[in-house]
Amino acid sequence: MEQAWDAAALRAALVGPAGPWARLDVVERVGSTNAALLTSAASGAPDRSVLVAEHQDAGRGRLGREWVSPPGTGVTVSVLLRPGEVSPDRYGWLPLLTGLAVHDTVRDLVPAPVCLKWPNDLLLGAAQRKAGGILAEATSGPDGTAVVLGIGLNVAGAPAELPAGATSLAAEAAGAVDRTRVLVAVLTRIAERESAWRVSLGDPDAHHLRADYRAACASLGAEVRVELPGGMAATGMAEDVDGDGRLLLLGADGQRRAIAAGDVVHLRPVDDRSGAPADG
Repeated sequence: MEQAWDAAALRAALVGPAGPWARLDVVERVGSTNAALLTSAASGAPDRSVLVAEHQDAGRGRLGREWVSPPGTGVTVSVLLRPGEVSPDRYGWLPLLTGLAVHDTVRDLVPAPVCLKWPNDLLLGAAQRKAGGILAEATSGPDGTAVVLGIGLNVAGAPAELPAGATSLAAEAAGAVDRTRVLVAVLTRIAERESAWRVSLGDPDAHHLRADYRAACASLGAEVRVELPGGMAATGMAEDVDGDGRLLLLGADGQRRAIAAGDVVHLRPVDDRSGAPADG
């Protein structure tokens, strides 16, 4: 188990004049960082608040799945954003740009291949095992709409210690990776991406956001099955992401549909850089 978070050091790097975040709290244990920060949002927590936990007892993933991360082995953090100047129609880009920020951080720290599975699962290594995921949740109140983005990233730990099909940065790097360095880099990149997106009023083609996401997302160009809320599923070719961050899926019947939420399964191996089907 790595050393516990140093709250003072994190605040010095990320909050106030030296950093882009307004507030950062660190807790030893919490049910869910997202749930706790949503509660804080309802009480008026400021834009760009951060909650970091050493361990969460009831972490959540998309479609109600559980997110498991042993204490001291990963990054478990949620951020609160209030992008009131951007149309809510464009909020679908928030989890995508967050995933891209995590992707870019890991790409710079770990020599193994890294890519995204739409919307924002981080796949790592030649086997494209999951190393991280993001859950976005919104709430409305007197202070307007707030979006909370929860990030879970496996930093330490062998695959045998993680859920089936998962991996960690340390496992793919064949050595230790500093959690504090990862967390500071992730939060810095999220702030950079979100600030540029907010200044452009949510335009995904400003500041190369959509182009960078396309380059990182292995789902695009692949045959996929999308597990949808409510137990339904859709299959087809993942063609692109639209201006609202939705996945554009071309079905076998030639019909295209835009999917706002779902869990993607790649039906064939895909190239980790281009998103095109792998040879063979």
